[in-house]
Amino acid sequence: MAKEKTLEGKVAVVTGASRGIGLAISRKLGGLGAKLSLCARSADKLQNVANEMKSAGVEVIIVAADVSSGDDILSLVEETKQAFGAIDILVNNAGIGYFGPFYEANESNWDSVLDTNLKSVFLLSKAVAKGMIERRGGHIINIASLAGKNAFAGGAIYCASKWGLLGMTECMAEDLRAYGIRVSAICPGTVATDFSPHVGKDASKMLQPEDIAHVVESIVTQAPQSFISEVLLRPTQKP
Repeated sequence: MAKEKTLEGKVAVVTGASRGIGLAISRKLGGLGAKLSLCARSADKLQNVANEMKSAGVEVIIVAADVSSGDDILSLVEETKQAFGAIDILVNNAGIGYFGPFYEANESNWDSVLDTNLKSVFLLSKAVAKGMIERRGGHIINIASLAGKNAFAGGAIYCASKWGLLGMTECMAEDLRAYGIRVSAICPGTVATDFSPHVGKDASKMLQPEDIAHVVESIVTQAPQSFISEVLLRPTQKP
């Protein structure tokens, strides 16, 4: 946990917070003093995270939700406001993947990936934006991917979701910057998590979840007259 409480009093929502990148980001924001509203599908896994955070002195609530559901998103936002008040930081981290030739995929594969990776960001960002506009400030951070810039075999659906996310992020930033709201995208390369198979790769050379959490810290502690719009993150050695 970080020592300086630079986010003390701030309220942060993190999706996909029960493991991997989302868990590392939650630990970082909690260590910086933020009050956390953590979202994932598994209530049991979220409870384990909440127990860890509480033992470290972090104020936290958990909301088990499907971020591709508009109703679940409204419940997440409302429960957060009731517990802590206005939302200052939103980290759209939840994501899934489908990897295989596009011609072997079906409509359900497309819908599940696009709804989770793209539609959820639209719905949740829209749900928090009005309050941020009224307060003239806030951070929205979208965890994208280098797959949003680089094509690879078997990545058609996943790449489509991340290319779309980057385009939407840039437009959101333009819509909101006049209100002092900073919208950023982080595009990591391969991260050592259980998100996707890494056959034949050396996990010790991959990016670690904490690397992405460090970038989030840099974004939310940036001086107010500027913002980091996009970060491309690669390991120093190819795994």
